[in-house]
Amino acid sequence: MKRLIAVIALLPLLAIAQDRDSVMIKKFSDEILRNGTAYDLLYQLTKQVGGRLAGSPQFAKAELWGKATLEHIGPDQVIMQECMLPHWVRGGQDKAVITELDKKKASRALDVLALGNSMGSEGKTITADVLMVADFDELERRKDEVKDKIVYYNYGFNPTNLMPFVSYGETGMYRRSGPSRAAKYGAVAVMIRSLTESSANDPHTGAMAYTEGITKIPAVAVGPRDADYLWSIKTGFKVSLKTNGQFLPDTIGHNVIAVLKGSEFPDEIITIGGHLDSWDVNEGAHDDGAGIVHTIEVLRAMKALGYKPKHTIHFVLFANEENGLRGGSKYAEQAKANNEKHIFALESDEGGFTPRGFGFSFKDKSKLVKVQNWLPLLRPYGTDRMIDGGGGADIGPLAAAFGTPMCGLIPDPQRYFDLHHARSDVFENVNKRELLLGAVNMAGLIYLVDQYGL
Repeated sequence: MKRLIAVIALLPLLAIAQDRDSVMIKKFSDEILRNGTAYDLLYQLTKQVGGRLAGSPQFAKAELWGKATLEHIGPDQVIMQECMLPHWVRGGQDKAVITELDKKKASRALDVLALGNSMGSEGKTITADVLMVADFDELERRKDEVKDKIVYYNYGFNPTNLMPFVSYGETGMYRRSGPSRAAKYGAVAVMIRSLTESSANDPHTGAMAYTEGITKIPAVAVGPRDADYLWSIKTGFKVSLKTNGQFLPDTIGHNVIAVLKGSEFPDEIITIGGHLDSWDVNEGAHDDGAGIVHTIEVLRAMKALGYKPKHTIHFVLFANEENGLRGGSKYAEQAKANNEKHIFALESDEGGFTPRGFGFSFKDKSKLVKVQNWLPLLRPYGTDRMIDGGGGADIGPLAAAFGTPMCGLIPDPQRYFDLHHARSDVFENVNKRELLLGAVNMAGLIYLVDQYGL
């Protein structure tokens, strides 16, 4: 009975707190939707800096842009956290041409992009018969046919998956390990169907990795329409292929970190961030310019409203997510060396589309129930789900090192892979209203975690 009386007595206090939180989140929303600078900052990052592959001069320019932008907002501190970056370069235009079809000369160019981290053809043009396989199982069945061939994998997105990120997870292994699996049987090069359901013919690049001890062969992604054509003819053709990718020596880069010091728990850190690097073939507007300006906008709104966080908040522009994860790894490594206490990490790295919710990774699943109680406070701004499973590549090392609860913003995913790692990921394909709403929801969630912890 005493417990019941105590609970009843708490109900008015809970209602007051919820009303206070609702008012504060509305203030964040009004500030961001009226005065938000995220769209203008995205224009600067994409049009004035451009594509920012880790290690490139453009990435160094992006770091300076990030530092100046954060300092202008006026956090307590801006830190340039040094880390070594891989320096892969494309080295020129990637080319693939069908030169023979049914034993007759042909000349049909294919739209291709070399996969990131792949090695080029060493100045030569590779001409060979193409072995078309649907998947790894077919490769294994036909391994005796692979030697001296260009292997083409046609494994594409499963259109029945309602969440495209599921399809991306299923197909990603063909980009990552497909070249070495074919090279093991003597293939001279690899082509893959681009990881997309887009109806455009833009090829989609992305990182791959060679297996130690296996010959490093060139690897390209083929535009979706050209991939359909190749699959339709199936056999009896040769392709001439030339790529120029290579690694230069590692170079110095930085995570750019803005700090707001906590008023009550300064030694407990909340991280919010996105990755500053992009691929070289586009402007990286959705991947991950959107996450960068989301992060900056939350900081700007907190400063504009005079919000004093209870916990210390790090706003991190991570270096090198796309082809090495050096930035996220360095951030976690330094946090461990400093014996820091990281209580929560949020990343935006799924584009600037309309926000739908958040995905959480908790070791203690009871914490998911706690954050789901906040759903009514965020639902007016687009958050309709708080689900188990989520985070981000850059904050993954932090979770591994500390067991830090991590979370990822979930925008509407249906168009993301039309643009992901393709030349079409440009500023013009980002909607201002949708972009700002993402920042609204992130600000609301960070506010709640800051107020109540986990």
